Amino acid sequence: MRFVWQKEIQQNLKVLITRLGYHQQIERRSGEISYIKRLSGSGYPRFHLYINEREDGLEFSLHLDEKKPSYQGQTAHSGQYEGDLVMNEVARIKSQLGS
Repeated sequence: MRFVWQKEIQQNLKVLITRLGYHQQIERRSGEISYIKRLSGSGYPRFHLYINEREDGLEFSLHLDEKKPSYQGQTAHSGQYEGDLVMNEVARIKSQLGS
């Protein structure tokens, strides 16, 4: 799920993301930075968050990785981009962005 936050964030974004329970992840091949929040001790399922700066604010893209990629070397996975879990997490992030 994507959403754009156009208001000023009241605290350092990196600190806020950490307080929300996310940890930085850097893709080895591309160097792309994203953030993950594990929902269990095994690493999956987990929330996967991308943040991009835009002229009109910050764009957040969140989905739920349900399991590891099925084939070695592949990035495809079972992802959930909508649904109650994702909607609730978006609402939680938005509430913290404004506080």
